[in-house]
Amino acid sequence: MKITAIRTFRLEEFANVLWVHVETDVGIIGLGETFYGAGSVESHIHDVLANRLLGHDPLHIEALSRELVNLPLAQASTGAEYRAASAIDLALWDIFGKVCGQPVHQMLGGACHARVPVYNTCAGYGYVRSNRIKPVDTWNMGAGDGPYEDLGAFMSDAGVLAENLLENGISAMKIWPFDPAAIENDGRFITAEQMRTALSPFEKIRKRVGDRMRIMVEFHCLWNLPTIKRICRELEAFDPTWYEDPIRMNSVSALSELATSTCVPICASETLGSRFPYKDMLESGAIGIVMTDLVWTGGLTEGRKIAALADTYHRPYAPHDCTGPVAYVAAVHSSFSQPNTMIQESVRAFYTGWYKELVTELPRIVDGHVLPMEGPGLGTELLPSVFERPDLSTRYSEV
Repeated sequence: MKITAIRTFRLEEFANVLWVHVETDVGIIGLGETFYGAGSVESHIHDVLANRLLGHDPLHIEALSRELVNLPLAQASTGAEYRAASAIDLALWDIFGKVCGQPVHQMLGGACHARVPVYNTCAGYGYVRSNRIKPVDTWNMGAGDGPYEDLGAFMSDAGVLAENLLENGISAMKIWPFDPAAIENDGRFITAEQMRTALSPFEKIRKRVGDRMRIMVEFHCLWNLPTIKRICRELEAFDPTWYEDPIRMNSVSALSELATSTCVPICASETLGSRFPYKDMLESGAIGIVMTDLVWTGGLTEGRKIAALADTYHRPYAPHDCTGPVAYVAAVHSSFSQPNTMIQESVRAFYTGWYKELVTELPRIVDGHVLPMEGPGLGTELLPSVFERPDLSTRYSEV
Protein backbone atom coordinates (compact mmCIF):
# COMPACT_ATOMS: atom_id res chain seq x y z
CA MET A 1 0.00 0.00 0.00
CA LYS A 2 1.23 3.47 -0.91
CA ILE A 3 0.24 7.05 -0.17
CA THR A 4 -0.98 8.51 -3.45
CA ALA A 5 -2.33 11.91 -2.43
CA ILE A 6 -2.77 14.36 0.41
CA ARG A 7 -5.77 16.64 0.50
CA THR A 8 -6.46 19.40 3.02
CA PHE A 9 -9.75 21.09 3.85
CA ARG A 10 -10.59 24.41 5.50
CA LEU A 11 -13.87 26.16 6.26
CA GLU A 12 -14.03 29.92 6.57
CA GLU A 13 -16.50 29.64 9.45
CA PHE A 14 -14.18 27.33 11.42
CA ALA A 15 -11.00 29.07 10.33
CA ASN A 16 -8.81 27.60 13.10
CA VAL A 17 -9.38 23.99 12.04
CA LEU A 18 -7.53 22.14 9.29
CA TRP A 19 -8.49 18.64 8.16
CA VAL A 20 -6.27 16.26 6.22
CA HIS A 21 -7.11 13.28 4.05
CA VAL A 22 -4.24 10.90 3.36
CA GLU A 23 -5.28 8.86 0.31
CA THR A 24 -3.90 5.44 -0.64
CA ASP A 25 -3.73 3.28 -3.76
CA VAL A 26 -6.18 0.75 -2.22
CA GLY A 27 -8.89 3.35 -1.70
CA ILE A 28 -8.51 3.70 2.07
CA ILE A 29 -8.45 7.32 3.25
CA GLY A 30 -7.16 8.46 6.64
CA LEU A 31 -8.59 11.50 8.41
CA GLY A 32 -6.47 13.91 10.47
CA GLU A 33 -6.96 17.32 12.03
CA THR A 34 -5.13 20.13 13.71
CA PHE A 35 -5.96 23.55 15.15
CA TYR A 36 -4.59 27.14 15.04
CA GLY A 37 -2.79 28.77 12.15
CA ALA A 38 -4.54 26.57 9.60
CA GLY A 39 -3.10 28.41 6.62
CA SER A 40 0.49 28.03 7.77
CA VAL A 41 -0.02 24.37 8.60
CA GLU A 42 -1.63 23.70 5.23
CA SER A 43 1.29 25.29 3.41
CA HIS A 44 3.80 23.22 5.37
CA ILE A 45 1.93 20.01 4.60
CA HIS A 46 1.91 20.59 0.86
CA ASP A 47 5.17 22.50 0.40
CA VAL A 48 7.35 20.36 2.67
CA LEU A 49 5.75 17.19 4.02
CA ALA A 50 4.03 15.94 0.86
CA ASN A 51 7.40 15.10 -0.71
CA ARG A 52 8.27 13.08 2.39
CA LEU A 53 5.00 11.12 2.32
CA LEU A 54 3.89 10.48 -1.25
CA GLY A 55 4.77 7.01 -2.47
CA HIS A 56 5.49 5.66 1.01
CA ASP A 57 3.68 2.94 2.93
CA PRO A 58 1.23 4.62 5.35
CA LEU A 59 1.57 1.72 7.80
CA HIS A 60 5.20 2.64 8.51
CA ILE A 61 3.89 5.08 11.08
CA GLU A 62 6.89 5.23 13.40
CA ALA A 63 9.34 5.87 10.57
CA LEU A 64 7.10 8.48 8.97
CA SER A 65 6.49 10.16 12.31
CA ARG A 66 10.21 10.72 12.72
CA GLU A 67 10.61 11.87 9.13
CA LEU A 68 7.83 14.45 9.50
CA VAL A 69 9.65 16.30 12.30
CA ASN A 70 13.20 15.70 11.09
CA LEU A 71 13.52 19.38 10.30
CA PRO A 72 15.73 22.14 11.77
CA LEU A 73 12.65 24.19 12.77
CA ALA A 74 10.61 21.33 14.20
CA GLN A 75 12.36 20.41 17.41
CA ALA A 76 10.02 19.87 20.37
CA SER A 77 7.71 22.75 19.54
CA THR A 78 3.98 23.17 18.99
CA GLY A 79 4.52 25.36 15.93
CA ALA A 80 3.17 24.85 12.43
CA GLU A 81 5.64 22.04 11.70
CA TYR A 82 4.50 19.97 14.67
CA ARG A 83 0.83 20.70 14.10
CA ALA A 84 1.18 19.56 10.49
CA ALA A 85 2.95 16.37 11.56
CA SER A 86 0.26 15.77 14.17
CA ALA A 87 -2.56 15.97 11.65
CA ILE A 88 -0.80 13.55 9.30
CA ASP A 89 -0.04 11.17 12.16
CA LEU A 90 -3.71 10.93 13.14
CA ALA A 91 -4.58 10.12 9.53
CA LEU A 92 -1.96 7.35 9.42
CA TRP A 93 -3.39 5.72 12.55
CA ASP A 94 -6.87 6.04 11.04
CA ILE A 95 -5.63 4.13 7.98
CA PHE A 96 -3.97 1.48 10.18
CA GLY A 97 -7.20 0.85 12.05
CA LYS A 98 -9.25 0.71 8.87
CA VAL A 99 -6.85 -1.78 7.27
CA CYS A 100 -7.14 -4.04 10.33
CA GLY A 101 -10.84 -3.41 10.94
CA GLN A 102 -10.15 -2.28 14.51
CA PRO A 103 -10.54 1.00 16.46
CA VAL A 104 -7.38 3.00 17.00
CA HIS A 105 -7.25 2.31 20.74
CA GLN A 106 -7.01 -1.39 19.88
CA MET A 107 -4.15 -0.68 17.47
CA LEU A 108 -2.40 1.20 20.30
CA GLY A 109 -2.46 -1.93 22.46
CA GLY A 110 -6.08 -2.36 23.43
CA ALA A 111 -8.41 -0.78 25.93
CA CYS A 112 -7.12 -0.43 29.49
CA HIS A 113 -10.48 0.81 30.80
CA ALA A 114 -14.15 0.03 30.23
CA ARG A 115 -14.94 3.72 30.59
CA VAL A 116 -13.00 6.90 31.41
CA PRO A 117 -14.26 9.74 33.63
CA VAL A 118 -14.61 13.15 32.02
CA TYR A 119 -14.45 16.69 33.28
CA ASN A 120 -16.33 19.54 31.70
CA THR A 121 -14.29 22.49 30.53
CA CYS A 122 -16.74 25.29 31.10
CA ALA A 123 -16.55 26.96 27.70
CA GLY A 124 -19.49 28.18 25.65
CA TYR A 125 -20.72 27.56 22.14
CA GLY A 126 -18.60 30.30 20.57
CA TYR A 127 -15.42 29.69 22.56
CA VAL A 128 -12.44 29.27 20.14
CA ARG A 129 -14.88 29.05 17.24
CA SER A 130 -13.78 32.33 15.65
CA ASN A 131 -10.41 32.93 14.03
CA ARG A 132 -9.52 35.59 16.61
CA ILE A 133 -8.53 33.80 19.79
CA LYS A 134 -7.34 35.81 22.76
CA PRO A 135 -8.31 35.43 26.40
CA VAL A 136 -11.27 37.44 27.66
CA ASP A 137 -12.09 39.69 24.71
CA THR A 138 -13.04 36.90 22.29
CA TRP A 139 -14.74 34.48 24.61
CA ASN A 140 -17.84 34.96 22.45
CA MET A 141 -20.35 34.35 25.20
CA GLY A 142 -23.86 34.01 23.82
CA ALA A 143 -22.62 33.25 20.31
CA GLY A 144 -24.73 30.10 20.06
CA ASP A 145 -28.08 28.82 21.23
CA GLY A 146 -28.39 25.95 23.66
CA PRO A 147 -28.48 24.93 27.30
CA TYR A 148 -24.70 24.69 27.81
CA GLU A 149 -23.33 28.24 27.72
CA ASP A 150 -21.07 27.16 30.56
CA LEU A 151 -18.60 30.02 30.29
CA GLY A 152 -21.21 32.61 31.20
CA ALA A 153 -22.57 30.19 33.79
CA PHE A 154 -19.34 29.81 35.73
CA MET A 155 -18.68 33.55 35.64
CA SER A 156 -22.17 34.37 36.93
CA ASP A 157 -22.99 31.50 39.32
CA ALA A 158 -20.54 28.62 39.33
CA GLY A 159 -22.43 26.92 42.14
CA VAL A 160 -25.59 26.54 40.06
CA LEU A 161 -23.47 25.28 37.17
CA ALA A 162 -21.75 22.72 39.39
CA GLU A 163 -25.11 21.45 40.57
CA ASN A 164 -26.32 21.14 36.98
CA LEU A 165 -23.22 19.20 35.99
CA LEU A 166 -23.69 16.81 38.90
CA GLU A 167 -27.30 16.29 37.88
CA ASN A 168 -25.95 15.22 34.49
CA GLY A 169 -23.47 12.81 36.06
CA ILE A 170 -20.37 14.99 35.59
CA SER A 171 -18.41 15.44 38.82
CA ALA A 172 -15.42 17.48 37.61
CA MET A 173 -15.20 20.91 36.00
CA LYS A 174 -12.51 23.31 34.78
CA ILE A 175 -12.78 27.10 35.13
CA TRP A 176 -10.49 30.12 34.63
CA PRO A 177 -11.83 33.10 36.60
CA PHE A 178 -8.35 34.61 37.09
CA ASP A 179 -7.92 35.39 33.39
CA PRO A 180 -9.60 38.82 33.40
CA ALA A 181 -7.26 40.08 36.12
CA ALA A 182 -4.26 38.59 34.33
CA ILE A 183 -5.15 40.36 31.10
CA GLU A 184 -5.85 43.65 32.83
CA ASN A 185 -2.54 43.61 34.73
CA ASP A 186 -0.46 41.71 32.16
CA GLY A 187 0.03 38.94 34.71
CA ARG A 188 2.32 41.12 36.83
CA PHE A 189 0.15 41.45 39.96
CA ILE A 190 -3.36 40.97 41.29
CA THR A 191 -5.23 43.39 43.53
CA ALA A 192 -7.17 42.35 46.63
CA GLU A 193 -10.45 43.15 44.89
CA GLN A 194 -9.49 41.12 41.82
CA MET A 195 -8.52 38.23 44.07
CA ARG A 196 -11.90 38.29 45.80
CA THR A 197 -13.73 38.37 42.47
CA ALA A 198 -11.74 35.47 41.06
CA LEU A 199 -12.20 33.37 44.21
CA SER A 200 -15.96 33.87 44.19
CA PRO A 201 -16.74 30.97 41.79
CA PHE A 202 -14.84 28.55 44.02
CA GLU A 203 -16.73 29.77 47.07
CA LYS A 204 -20.04 29.31 45.29
CA ILE A 205 -19.18 25.80 44.14
CA ARG A 206 -18.14 24.62 47.57
CA LYS A 207 -21.12 26.29 49.25
CA ARG A 208 -23.59 24.77 46.78
CA VAL A 209 -22.28 21.22 46.27
CA GLY A 210 -19.49 20.80 48.82
CA ASP A 211 -16.72 18.42 47.84
CA ARG A 212 -18.83 16.43 45.39
CA MET A 213 -17.32 18.46 42.54
CA ARG A 214 -13.67 18.31 41.55
CA ILE A 215 -12.38 21.67 40.32
CA MET A 216 -9.55 22.08 37.82
CA VAL A 217 -8.08 25.58 37.55
CA GLU A 218 -6.86 26.84 34.17
CA PHE A 219 -4.44 29.78 34.13
CA HIS A 220 -3.52 29.88 30.41
CA CYS A 221 0.17 30.66 31.16
CA LEU A 222 -0.75 34.26 31.99
CA TRP A 223 0.96 34.91 35.36
CA ASN A 224 4.44 35.64 36.66
CA LEU A 225 5.86 33.41 39.39
CA PRO A 226 5.44 35.57 42.53
CA THR A 227 1.82 36.38 41.71
CA ILE A 228 0.81 32.83 40.86
CA LYS A 229 2.33 31.65 44.14
CA ARG A 230 0.04 34.04 45.99
CA ILE A 231 -2.99 32.92 43.96
CA CYS A 232 -2.21 29.25 44.55
CA ARG A 233 -1.99 29.76 48.31
CA GLU A 234 -5.45 31.35 48.34
CA LEU A 235 -6.94 28.57 46.22
CA GLU A 236 -5.69 25.70 48.37
CA ALA A 237 -8.58 26.22 50.78
CA PHE A 238 -10.94 25.07 48.00
CA ASP A 239 -9.06 21.80 47.35
CA PRO A 240 -8.57 22.15 43.58
CA THR A 241 -7.63 19.04 41.61
CA TRP A 242 -4.86 20.75 39.65
CA TYR A 243 -3.37 24.05 38.52
CA GLU A 244 -3.03 24.03 34.74
CA ASP A 245 -0.40 26.09 32.90
CA PRO A 246 0.06 28.58 35.74
CA ILE A 247 3.07 30.25 34.10
CA ARG A 248 4.59 29.99 30.64
CA MET A 249 5.90 26.47 30.22
CA ASN A 250 9.44 27.52 29.26
CA SER A 251 11.28 27.39 32.59
CA VAL A 252 11.79 24.11 34.41
CA SER A 253 13.31 25.86 37.43
CA ALA A 254 10.43 28.34 37.81
CA LEU A 255 7.83 25.60 37.51
CA SER A 256 9.73 23.45 40.00
CA GLU A 257 9.80 26.34 42.45
CA LEU A 258 6.06 26.73 42.10
CA ALA A 259 5.45 23.00 42.48
CA THR A 260 7.36 22.87 45.77
CA SER A 261 5.35 25.82 47.11
CA THR A 262 1.91 24.20 46.83
CA CYS A 263 0.23 20.92 47.70
CA VAL A 264 -1.88 21.04 44.51
CA PRO A 265 -0.41 19.22 41.47
CA ILE A 266 0.69 21.24 38.46
CA CYS A 267 -0.88 20.01 35.22
CA ALA A 268 1.23 20.57 32.10
CA SER A 269 0.77 21.00 29.26
CA GLU A 270 -0.77 21.16 25.81
CA THR A 271 1.71 23.98 25.14
CA LEU A 272 4.69 21.60 25.31
CA GLY A 273 5.91 19.88 22.17
CA SER A 274 7.41 16.41 21.98
CA ARG A 275 8.30 14.10 24.86
CA PHE A 276 11.65 15.81 25.47
CA PRO A 277 10.44 18.89 27.38
CA TYR A 278 8.12 16.61 29.36
CA LYS A 279 11.14 14.54 30.37
CA ASP A 280 12.90 17.62 31.75
CA MET A 281 9.78 18.69 33.65
CA LEU A 282 9.21 15.23 35.09
CA GLU A 283 12.83 14.75 36.13
CA SER A 284 12.73 18.01 38.07
CA GLY A 285 9.44 17.22 39.79
CA ALA A 286 7.87 20.30 38.19
CA ILE A 287 4.64 18.64 37.05
CA GLY A 288 2.28 16.30 38.81
CA ILE A 289 -0.18 15.56 35.99
CA VAL A 290 0.75 15.19 32.32
CA MET A 291 -1.52 16.71 29.68
CA THR A 292 -1.07 16.47 25.92
CA ASP A 293 -2.93 17.85 22.95
CA LEU A 294 -2.39 15.24 20.29
CA VAL A 295 -2.83 17.63 17.37
CA TRP A 296 -0.04 19.87 18.68
CA THR A 297 2.51 17.46 20.17
CA GLY A 298 3.12 15.04 17.32
CA GLY A 299 -0.06 13.00 17.13
CA LEU A 300 -0.90 9.65 18.62
CA THR A 301 2.62 8.34 17.99
CA GLU A 302 4.27 10.93 20.20
CA GLY A 303 1.31 11.11 22.57
CA ARG A 304 1.63 7.49 23.63
CA LYS A 305 5.34 8.02 24.32
CA ILE A 306 4.54 11.01 26.50
CA ALA A 307 1.90 9.00 28.37
CA ALA A 308 4.36 6.15 28.90
CA LEU A 309 6.98 8.60 30.10
CA ALA A 310 4.49 9.99 32.60
CA ASP A 311 3.78 6.46 33.81
CA THR A 312 7.51 5.92 34.30
CA TYR A 313 7.43 8.78 36.81
CA HIS A 314 4.17 7.54 38.38
CA ARG A 315 2.25 10.49 37.00
CA PRO A 316 -1.31 10.36 35.65
CA TYR A 317 -2.20 11.23 32.07
CA ALA A 318 -5.02 13.61 31.09
CA PRO A 319 -5.48 14.33 27.36
CA HIS A 320 -6.54 17.81 26.30
CA ASP A 321 -9.62 18.71 24.27
CA CYS A 322 -10.61 22.23 23.42
CA THR A 323 -9.82 22.26 19.72
CA GLY A 324 -11.76 20.21 17.15
CA PRO A 325 -13.89 17.06 16.85
CA VAL A 326 -11.27 14.77 15.30
CA ALA A 327 -8.74 15.82 17.92
CA TYR A 328 -11.33 14.97 20.59
CA VAL A 329 -11.93 11.52 19.09
CA ALA A 330 -8.17 10.86 18.94
CA ALA A 331 -7.77 11.96 22.56
CA VAL A 332 -10.45 9.52 23.65
CA HIS A 333 -8.69 6.67 21.82
CA SER A 334 -5.48 7.70 23.57
CA SER A 335 -7.22 7.78 26.96
CA PHE A 336 -8.48 4.23 26.59
CA SER A 337 -5.12 2.88 25.45
CA GLN A 338 -3.07 4.20 28.39
CA PRO A 339 -3.12 2.55 31.83
CA ASN A 340 -2.34 5.79 33.69
CA THR A 341 -5.20 7.84 32.23
CA MET A 342 -6.76 9.89 35.00
CA ILE A 343 -9.54 11.76 33.22
CA GLN A 344 -10.55 13.00 29.76
CA GLU A 345 -11.28 16.64 29.01
CA SER A 346 -14.61 17.26 27.29
CA VAL A 347 -16.61 20.38 26.47
CA ARG A 348 -20.33 19.75 26.42
CA ALA A 349 -20.98 22.96 24.50
CA PHE A 350 -18.73 21.47 21.79
CA TYR A 351 -19.74 17.81 21.66
CA THR A 352 -23.42 18.74 21.74
CA GLY A 353 -22.81 21.80 19.56
CA TRP A 354 -20.42 22.63 16.72
CA TYR A 355 -18.58 19.30 16.71
CA LYS A 356 -21.84 17.73 15.49
CA GLU A 357 -21.85 20.10 12.51
CA LEU A 358 -18.62 18.57 11.21
CA VAL A 359 -18.24 14.82 11.85
CA THR A 360 -20.34 11.68 11.61
CA GLU A 361 -19.60 10.15 15.02
CA LEU A 362 -18.53 11.41 18.44
CA PRO A 363 -17.75 9.53 21.65
CA ARG A 364 -20.73 8.80 23.89
CA ILE A 365 -20.70 10.19 27.42
CA VAL A 366 -22.82 8.31 29.96
CA ASP A 367 -22.99 9.09 33.69
CA GLY A 368 -19.95 11.32 33.56
CA HIS A 369 -17.80 8.80 31.67
CA VAL A 370 -16.79 8.57 28.04
CA LEU A 371 -17.18 5.22 26.30
CA PRO A 372 -14.77 3.83 23.69
CA MET A 373 -15.31 4.44 20.00
CA GLU A 374 -16.27 1.22 18.22
CA GLY A 375 -15.71 1.75 14.50
CA PRO A 376 -12.49 0.94 12.64
CA GLY A 377 -9.75 3.55 12.70
CA LEU A 378 -10.70 6.74 14.46
CA GLY A 379 -14.34 5.80 13.90
CA THR A 380 -15.48 9.13 12.50
CA GLU A 381 -15.48 10.97 9.17
CA LEU A 382 -16.22 14.47 7.99
CA LEU A 383 -19.91 14.86 7.21
CA PRO A 384 -20.85 14.95 3.51
CA SER A 385 -22.35 18.40 4.13
CA VAL A 386 -18.84 19.74 4.89
CA PHE A 387 -17.82 19.15 1.28
CA GLU A 388 -20.91 20.96 -0.02
CA ARG A 389 -20.35 24.18 1.90
CA PRO A 390 -19.65 27.37 -0.08
CA ASP A 391 -16.92 28.41 2.39
CA LEU A 392 -14.88 25.23 1.78
CA SER A 393 -11.38 25.52 0.35
CA THR A 394 -9.06 22.63 -0.49
CA ARG A 395 -5.50 21.97 -1.54
CA TYR A 396 -4.21 18.79 -3.16
CA SER A 397 -0.84 17.09 -3.59
CA GLU A 398 -0.40 13.82 -5.50
CA VAL A 399 2.29 11.50 -6.76
